[in-house]
Amino acid sequence: MSIDEIRKKLGLELAAGGGGLHREVLSGYCGDLLSDVMANCGKGAVWVTIQGHQNIVAVAVLREMAGIILANGRRPDPETVTKAEQEGIPVLCSPLGAYELAGRLNALGVGGMEQ
Repeated sequence: MSIDEIRKKLGLELAAGGGGLHREVLSGYCGDLLSDVMANCGKGAVWVTIQGHQNIVAVAVLREMAGIILANGRRPDPETVTKAEQEGIPVLCSPLGAYELAGRLNALGVGGMEQ
């Protein structure tokens, strides 16, 4: 399933990185500690976080993620929008909390990382 299909099915708002909406989602990951995400999030993942600073885009590029969903009504910083556009990393926004988003992603068939 593409990140754009997830965006549509969950009613997420595209904040940046529309050029990457074709990316395929292979798994999901929730976390706000960047070192944890860098150590455990895999290629093709959609990452649910409350962080909105530009370092999230750098982590997403490093780990070759499909996209980022900002939970709890969070919005990306202006620098984050610029960086996401440059890198083609979709940043989506939702008023829902991370727990609810994870459940909805799982219901769509997006599983967690295989250990």
